[in-house]
Amino acid sequence: MYLPHQLVGQLLNKKFDEDVRRHYFRGMEFAAPVGDPGWFGPGSAVWHVHSHMHALIFGLQCAAFMERLDPSIYWMGMHHSRLVKRDPQTGEAKPELDPKGLAVRLGHSIAFFIGTAYGSTETAERLAQSVRAMHHTIKGVRPDGARYDADDPDWLRWNYATVVWGLATAHELYHPNPLRGKKLDRYYGEFVRVGHALGGTDLPTTKAETLECLESYLPKLAVTHGTATSTGPGVPFPQNMVDWAIRDTLPKWAKQLVAHTDPNIIERTARRAAVWSVINGLSAATGPIPEFRQAQARVKGGTTVPHTVPTYVPGTDPVRSRDEVERSFA
Repeated sequence: MYLPHQLVGQLLNKKFDEDVRRHYFRGMEFAAPVGDPGWFGPGSAVWHVHSHMHALIFGLQCAAFMERLDPSIYWMGMHHSRLVKRDPQTGEAKPELDPKGLAVRLGHSIAFFIGTAYGSTETAERLAQSVRAMHHTIKGVRPDGARYDADDPDWLRWNYATVVWGLATAHELYHPNPLRGKKLDRYYGEFVRVGHALGGTDLPTTKAETLECLESYLPKLAVTHGTATSTGPGVPFPQNMVDWAIRDTLPKWAKQLVAHTDPNIIERTARRAAVWSVINGLSAATGPIPEFRQAQARVKGGTTVPHTVPTYVPGTDPVRSRDEVERSFA
């Protein structure tokens, strides 16, 4: 006889299978080849952090919020992304998120960070190559005349730092068994492989270095129209609960930039406890993700090497058109 939480878990897993795995996990290998540890392998901090799917998803939202404090990121999205709504007649972007486009972006992001964590070496390499191919097509000019290029090393460093900070901070706050101190720095040090695989250079490898890196970009950052209209006290319930939790993860200077004020310690603790209960309630209902279990089985008898590392050398990717890249993501 199934208990209520087991039924909820079944429904949530079925919906995730239909909405995410069926569309975005195609062609990804987790069960083979036997003995292949992928980029990280058993005992790694990355395997521990990414196994908590719902904290991972929340961390990706935190990363996206901080990322778009760079005006160039905002205009990359306006010019190239499906995330924003567009005028049906002119195709011109509006500063409003498109729910369908947001779901597609989230699906691809989840698949990437699960695939690079637990997938075979070939799976991780292919995922990274696909994302790099998309980055290669994102170049343009902002309305103020400033140029942007998703292959720019300075942009890649900012993008990487926001992602690793978002994922690690969400883990610290909302994982039931979080890594802290030097153990958490292991995660920062391991995860840098993903940044290198996407073309990043001179990337931070500890929590302190990441905080320093993020703050160094402050002179370049701003609250764009899109950010201003999608956060703060005007956001309706229940989105405002998630919006608050995201802003709560920001460093002090970033909170000041978006005019976020921490409540008193009692209220802040109560709010975090509520968010913790939701995230971990979902995780308890759905259970361990199958990709993690498959990866564990893949290396149950041992690994061929401690881990493999990304092989990408900047500038060696084949040239692909935007249409070719879009088809690879379809």
